[in-house]
Formats: sequence, structure tokens, C-alpha cells
Amino acid sequence: MNNHIELKEVSSLQELKKFVSFQYQLYNENKFWVPPIRSDELSSLREDKNPAFDFCSSKCWLAYKNGKIAGRIAGIINTKYNERWNAKSARFGWFDFIDDQEVSSALLSAAEDWARSNGMDCIHGPLGFTDMDAEGTLIEGFEETGTLGAIYNYPYYPEHIENSGYVKEADWVEYEVTMNSEVNETVQRIAQIALKRNNLTVLRVKKAKELLPYAQEIFALLNEAYKDLYGFVELSEKQIDMYVKQYFGYIMPEYVPVVLNSNNKVVAFGITMPSLSDALRKSKGRLFPFGFIRILKAMKKCKKADLYLTGVSPEMRNKGVNAILIHEINKVFVNNKIEKVETNRELEVNSKIQAQWKFFENRQHKRRRCYKKIL
Repeated sequence: MNNHIELKEVSSLQELKKFVSFQYQLYNENKFWVPPIRSDELSSLREDKNPAFDFCSSKCWLAYKNGKIAGRIAGIINTKYNERWNAKSARFGWFDFIDDQEVSSALLSAAEDWARSNGMDCIHGPLGFTDMDAEGTLIEGFEETGTLGAIYNYPYYPEHIENSGYVKEADWVEYEVTMNSEVNETVQRIAQIALKRNNLTVLRVKKAKELLPYAQEIFALLNEAYKDLYGFVELSEKQIDMYVKQYFGYIMPEYVPVVLNSNNKVVAFGITMPSLSDALRKSKGRLFPFGFIRILKAMKKCKKADLYLTGVSPEMRNKGVNAILIHEINKVFVNNKIEKVETNRELEVNSKIQAQWKFFENRQHKRRRCYKKIL
């Protein structure tokens, strides 16, 4: 390795702020990148802020070239994941770098060496602490606008990772769905039958705080519905509390359909939002002093929406409940004149989820990959 590349382990809050800021410098001129919320990025990586550190260990490194920051990487070991999947796997995430193979290789080597020293036999990524973090290197869709909570990266990333000996472990695909000006009648019919046959109702609330009593149940259902999906680790009570505080403060309840059974228990939910991409780009990921205002405006005027999470309880699968969620979301999008919807990531092997989009005009426009290397 050339001696002008220096790796430095992040060991102070000041250095962690530099670690977070690097991405904003690297992509500052890129019109497709959507900056994540800076305060959330910093909190995710702080042991005193992120409850995932109860079962994760992590180290972060910065790469300097000729005295300037040229890249970053986080190494993560999630013991809960390793126990659940009977693995000895480390993860890498928050991986960004200039177009210099020596820089990217040095960063990956640092994470690999750390993983080996902790008894791990493989490393995979990009992954975060949990499935709620951004995942997957973009390998298709570099000229598509990004979304909040998804990784955007330059086209040179996949080649650098593969040159360092990594191979595909899993792919996610993403769709852009075009909404019609009226609800889809076929979906509506299936939804009505499913509601009646299964004795279900849709929760109707007007304020976010009215959803709060159901928040814990929603995340408990998320744990149940996602438990067998690639890379998933069940969220702890502390994590659920954090996400409820983080997201339920500014969700719009009409965009969050919740289906209840005859005992008033949550059996399905969908979390969607008007797209925040443009607002976050204008505010460069800062909520204050004016970013928050831009976000609130965007939520009222946007013609695009993002799908974030959907979950159906196992006993309600294949009973038309998905159609209830799609129909409820479809109604909201029609009422709010939403024209385009980003599905965000779905595992490429999840054909049931992808089959939902056949009722609408759609295009598969992005693909992202999780890579793996045996150590």
C-alpha cells in the first residue's frame, strides 16, 4: 500500500462527525443522491444513542490520502444475528470512498482484519446494525433519484468491492409504480372480500398520536413477519421505543393503514410517506434551522410517495390481506394526487411482493446488492 494512504480508527465524537460528514462532501454535486438526516446518521453510530449496541460491537475507520479524507467504513458484529442464523459473520457498512482502488481496498482490509481478530469467518455488506438501516450497494439505477433510508453510491463502487474478492450474497430490486387517477377496481374487490371473510376492519384515525397505542404492536408484528427474511434481526424493546419516538412524531396517519382483527389486534400494516427526497436535498440533510419546515411542506405538496414497511401476520397470509393494504394506500394516493411511488427494496426472490405491482404500471428501475467474502 502506498504510504500516502493512512487509515485512522475513529475514537472521538469529533472524528465521528467527520466520518458522517464525508458522505455529504463526496456527493455534494450529485443530483441523484438524497442526503440522509445528519442527526440520525450520527445517533446510529453512537454507542450512547443506539440501543443496537446492546448486542453489537462496532469500529469505524477513516482513510486519508495526501492528508485529506478519502473514504470511510464501519465494521459491525451483530451477536444476535450470529446466534439467530448460527453464523460467525461480521458486517461492513457506511462504506464510501473516492474512485481509488487502494483506498477502498485498505478500508475493506481494515474491517476484515478486525472481523478475523474477533473470530469471524466471513464478512458481508453493506449492512447496518439492523434491517432498519440502509442496506445494499446500488448496482443498477445510478440515474434514478434516491430515497430517504436507502444507499446511493457512484457506479464505480461495485467494481471496487468485487476487485477486493467479494461476491454476490443477495440482491434487492426496487420499482417505480405509476398511480392511476382512480382506485384499481380489481384490488378493491379483493380487499372488500378479504375484510368480510376474515372479520377485519381498517383503523381510522386522524392524528399521529391516535396511532401511538398501536405502535408497539406494529413493531412486534414487524418482528414476526420479517423474522425469516435475509439478514433480519428482531428488534429489541429499547429499539422499538427508539423507532416509535423517531418516526411516529411526524408520520401522517392517513398514509399508514392498519388492519385489525375482531379482537382489535393488529394483523397488518403499511408505512408510507410522501417523498422527502427533494426536501432533504434542499436542506442537505439538516433538520434545523429550516430543514424541518421544508420537510413539512414537502409532505403536503408532493406528487411522489415512498413505501417503507409493510407487514402481515403469518396466520393472515394468502388471505387477501395484502390487497386491503394496497387498496387503502391506493385511495390515499388518489386523494392526494400522488403520481409516482417508490417501492424501496424488496428481495429479488420475494415474488409474492413483486406480484402486487402487476395491477399498476411499473418499472423495475433499481437493484442493490449485498456482497460476501469468506475470511
